[in-house]
Amino acid sequence: MSPGDEHDYRGTDQGGRGDDPYSTLGGTRQTRTRLPDGDAGHPHPRRPVRNSRSLVTITGVVVLLIAAIAFANRGGTSDDNASPGPKNPGTAGSAPTAPTGTKPVQGKNGTIPAGFAQDEQGAQSAAANYSVALGSAEMFTAESRRDIIQATHDPAVAPKLQDRLDTAYSPAFYKNVGLNDDGSTPTGLTFVSRTVPVGTKVVTMETDTATVEVWCTGLVGLAGPGSTKPVTETWFTISQELKWIDGDWKISASSQTEGPTPVNGDNRASTADEMAAAVDAYGGFTYAR
Repeated sequence: MSPGDEHDYRGTDQGGRGDDPYSTLGGTRQTRTRLPDGDAGHPHPRRPVRNSRSLVTITGVVVLLIAAIAFANRGGTSDDNASPGPKNPGTAGSAPTAPTGTKPVQGKNGTIPAGFAQDEQGAQSAAANYSVALGSAEMFTAESRRDIIQATHDPAVAPKLQDRLDTAYSPAFYKNVGLNDDGSTPTGLTFVSRTVPVGTKVVTMETDTATVEVWCTGLVGLAGPGSTKPVTETWFTISQELKWIDGDWKISASSQTEGPTPVNGDNRASTADEMAAAVDAYGGFTYAR
């Protein structure tokens, strides 16, 4: 996806989708800046750049989870005309990510936090936590995927979304990620798929609706000896349209854009074993503002 491209998958009357980067479930158009090798300020030479074919393969799957959600969402939702005119939040610009004095949510809907406050803080917390769930490895298993969709989405859109995702997660789709045809992980490898929110922003806020953007970094790949799909990172921003339903925020529609993406640093890439051990040892967070 070219920087700045944005696609909204709420309607079915958008016309042809030949330019849709998600039409291949995880495709992305991405450029990479290659900096000079080591100099006086960087005495250690940079890691070799992968050949173009492997780079295309890797970048083609790094956003596949959210891409699949967006692909499925394009079939339409029941919320096309539900939101009134936009209403800007209280102050312009970004709000500081700092403690508010409000305790994080205590409820759970399965493994996903629930019971968010009906205010800007609650909407941002819901959007961040839902991004984590939708970018998890559990999305690759049919049963847990359906549980995640039911926990995070408006009941009016969840059934069709589930059906489209069940179709999208095909044997060919799994193969593109390096998994077995049934979505299981090959013996001796660890499948990694995590979305990590970096920040949130309220775009519009009404009593029962909100639009929240979540800036994220993600990890996707297979860790372990002999992996042909090493764990790589990507940066993207998810826009979620939320609706207040039965005492909690639920997603009624979503879309994604690439970036903002920082310049890669000079950190040494960890070995496959180190990456697998880290995934097993470090858990995720419940996000609240």
